[in-house]
Amino acid sequence: MPKIKTHKGAKKRFKFTGSGKIKRKSPYTGHLFSSKTAKRKRNLRKSKIVHNTDENRIKRLLPYG
Repeated sequence: MPKIKTHKGAKKRFKFTGSGKIKRKSPYTGHLFSSKTAKRKRNLRKSKIVHNTDENRIKRLLPYG
């Protein structure tokens, strides 16, 4: 059997934590910052954990994570 290929788009967007959870970046961080409050922009800088309902889909895209 051949090796499973890693999905390159998912590889660039997701990272695994030490405990095996999946980190992601916040959306809405590209442009139009003048209409967003400082508090909202500050909270958007933080990375988030992927919800457990989506975890299996992402793990299938990243087989060697």
